Amino acid sequence: MTRFPTLSDAPQSGIGMPTEFNEDFELYEDDDKFVLTLEMPGFEADDITVAWDAGVLNVGAQQTDEKRGRERTFHRRFRFPKKVNDDNAHAEYNNGILEITLPVSEGAVAAGRKIPIEA
Repeated sequence: MTRFPTLSDAPQSGIGMPTEFNEDFELYEDDDKFVLTLEMPGFEADDITVAWDAGVLNVGAQQTDEKRGRERTFHRRFRFPKKVNDDNAHAEYNNGILEITLPVSEGAVAAGRKIPIEA
């Protein structure tokens, strides 16, 4: 299983306090699939849209609070390093957690190059 770094992997600040991030997802590759888990509390399944377009996964949600007259939105985009079999993609929403499974196409390999870091 390949685990991709998340924001919780970020270093702590110099005074012992964690650097502030809004972590709301975890992404990992397991055998022949990517699994993306997003925290989306307060939304209903009908509020959420998941779409695959040219190698990019778009996750969005929109909800209107009639009592307060406010609109709440959520949007994230994810690009994947391997070709995905989007016909067999699956999404499930339960207790504020959206889990999306994206099977990797057979024979797909990661493309890209390493970028050196200057100090």
